[in-house]
Amino acid sequence: MNYHDAMNILIVDDEPAISDTLAYALRSEGYATESCTLGSQALARLESGKHDLVVLDVGLPDMSGFDVCRTLRRRSDIPVLFLTARSDEVDRIVGLELGGDDYVAKPFSPREVVSRIRAILRRLHPEMRAPTTPAGPFAIDRDGLRIAYHGTWLTLTRYEYLLLALLLDRPGRILSRIQIMESVWQDGGESLERTVDTHIKTLRSKLRAIREEEVILTHRGLGYSLAA
Repeated sequence: MNYHDAMNILIVDDEPAISDTLAYALRSEGYATESCTLGSQALARLESGKHDLVVLDVGLPDMSGFDVCRTLRRRSDIPVLFLTARSDEVDRIVGLELGGDDYVAKPFSPREVVSRIRAILRRLHPEMRAPTTPAGPFAIDRDGLRIAYHGTWLTLTRYEYLLLALLLDRPGRILSRIQIMESVWQDGGESLERTVDTHIKTLRSKLRAIREEEVILTHRGLGYSLAA
């Protein structure tokens, strides 16, 4: 049995052509799927706790996908992949800062969405055992896109993983916000400097939940570094 055979994906989109195409692509890969068209329906279904990931359209008829995610994050850390017809930079940042794990703009390839879902679930599920590389109190599983801290796997979004991996590859080196944006977000024009600060803040919170020590250092006017 493949690692994702029991994974249940909830698709929340009011366009049947999109939800049906995604459901078919996901089922072809062995995932179970459910679909609904309203944000209120999604929140009600997610109360069951039986879903492993949500594909969430931003433009729903009854409420914004951002509002769905904001409500969901008060009670659950289930991974969220946003779908949107918008290409606005601020919308993209809002989705990520609300706790979204990834963001795909329409039109998109169903295969790309499935690939991104697979990558998110690999990071979050330890049954995908892969060789790890030790780095002080950290261990990096680059195939599974996961990072452990003092033996505990961190629950990281895509960009949190990429940011922490970047710092781990350069211990002690100060990286400016621009350098981080260009390396992690790849196109600095798609982001804003404040989103780097937001992701650093959430990373620190997740690290401190495991051990109360400062490992990501702030250098005023310069940037950030990982304690060597």
